[in-house]
Amino acid sequence: MNTNLDKLSKEDLEQLKKDVDKALKSVDARRKAEAKRAADQAAKEYGFSLDDLFGSTAAKGTKGLPKYANPADPTQTWTGRGRKPGWVNDALKAGKSLDDLAL
Repeated sequence: MNTNLDKLSKEDLEQLKKDVDKALKSVDARRKAEAKRAADQAAKEYGFSLDDLFGSTAAKGTKGLPKYANPADPTQTWTGRGRKPGWVNDALKAGKSLDDLAL
């Protein structure tokens, strides 16, 4: 991606910085969730869960790891528990399945 930053206004550069920061947070959240799923799958191959190996890592009241992300804005995630967010309902109405939204 070649973007000539010299031609952008200060406002455009500030917006670009916000967008980059948001994208980096999203990437980190997705990679952590993928790593946990991979570790969980590896433990299952030996007949264990991660809780069996390391004890319960989830504190009471935590939301859990995200399983679904909004394709239009990957920072919007959902664990699959509780009420579906509006973006999930909108995607389902548009003909997508939960598998299409899975991380």
